[in-house]
Amino acid sequence: MPVAKLENISTEIIIGKYCKKPLKLSMPIMITGMSYGGSLSLRMGIALAKGASMAGTSTNTGESTITKEVRKNARYVVGQYNRALLMKEEDLKFLDAIEVQMGQGAWGGAVESITYAKDIDERLRKDWRIKKGEDRLFRARMEGVNSEKDFIALISKLKREHDVPIGIKIAATDFIEYELDVITSTKCDYIVIDGCEGGTAVAPPTLEDNLGLPTLHALIRTANYLKKNKLQHKFDLIMAGGLTTPGHFLKALALGANAVYIGSIAIMAAVHNQAIKLLPQLPPTELALNTGSHKEDLNIDLAARSLNNFLISCQKEMIMALQAMGKKKIT
Repeated sequence: MPVAKLENISTEIIIGKYCKKPLKLSMPIMITGMSYGGSLSLRMGIALAKGASMAGTSTNTGESTITKEVRKNARYVVGQYNRALLMKEEDLKFLDAIEVQMGQGAWGGAVESITYAKDIDERLRKDWRIKKGEDRLFRARMEGVNSEKDFIALISKLKREHDVPIGIKIAATDFIEYELDVITSTKCDYIVIDGCEGGTAVAPPTLEDNLGLPTLHALIRTANYLKKNKLQHKFDLIMAGGLTTPGHFLKALALGANAVYIGSIAIMAAVHNQAIKLLPQLPPTELALNTGSHKEDLNIDLAARSLNNFLISCQKEMIMALQAMGKKKIT
């Protein structure tokens, strides 16, 4: 039978339920890692923080650091412990979850890259703690992590020192079961699998278009692995990569995910009613990217409200689907 009333249906989730400080969100839709500086402007980062907070969910620092503006405007911040060493030890105490970023779908995994000094303004240099004229190298490997033993030791260290959920993010590849063997031998709380449909601001086309597993295939293989090994209740699973609609989100949850990450669609939702400022000459991304020619024209509050509207509309449609299916809880 359908659920009698919509108000009896809950979309709340908990990431890291066994932590001292679990991440409790109003919905299983989270903002994915999109880095301030390497990808997005600070203004867009603030807009995402405000919009996510209005909706009761989390934002994400991406492969960058956490700024005082994002921390001030975000209710929940997931911070990526990244291969560029931009998230320092002293920054970790300001996070609501720590995500060890070992790769991403749109980059085909983890590849060395550089943000050049010409694209690093004075404010970003200060936040990234680098000198004028200095490039920022994003390594292919996490410094000091060259073996399974090193990887397990890193996660154990983060778990000892912090009470918030500790997660591990990898790109989806055909080695996924072997990587899960290592990940599930750690003390992490959640796993992020990023499919090859994931968006990015900078990946070379060969890596973006030809490497990695599609999100759906990766989700099924991961869920099957966790179920086979009776680990689905020990580790929370977050799926990312090309998910854009409430139907996508529901199907991901039905197949075994605890939550989903959204990125490109969140940016489009945030800027959609400001895109007219640029069209038809320029794409809307010029309002969002750190290298965007019109990044200072972004109205932060309007973008935040637009993102909130998108998230809440997705939540409401998911609730209606749950009512039709006779389910009172989303997970």
